[in-house]
Amino acid sequence: MLYKDIKVSHLMNSNDELQKLVKDFEAELWTLNFKKSVGSLDQSHKIRAIRRDIARIKTELNAREKGAK
Repeated sequence: MLYKDIKVSHLMNSNDELQKLVKDFEAELWTLNFKKSVGSLDQSHKIRAIRRDIARIKTELNAREKGAK
């Protein structure tokens, strides 16, 4: 799932669901980085997109945390 799939509905999920999304993206990022180091990665643009998706979700989580205080 790349940024195109992260819509407002995903950002309206609970914090637990967003944290699960972050873990899923981090696992996928790890896999892509491993493939990159081995030399079998064909779509290197996905690494950048997933890193940005993780940042977007974490930004939303931090905004919620600061808003709750």
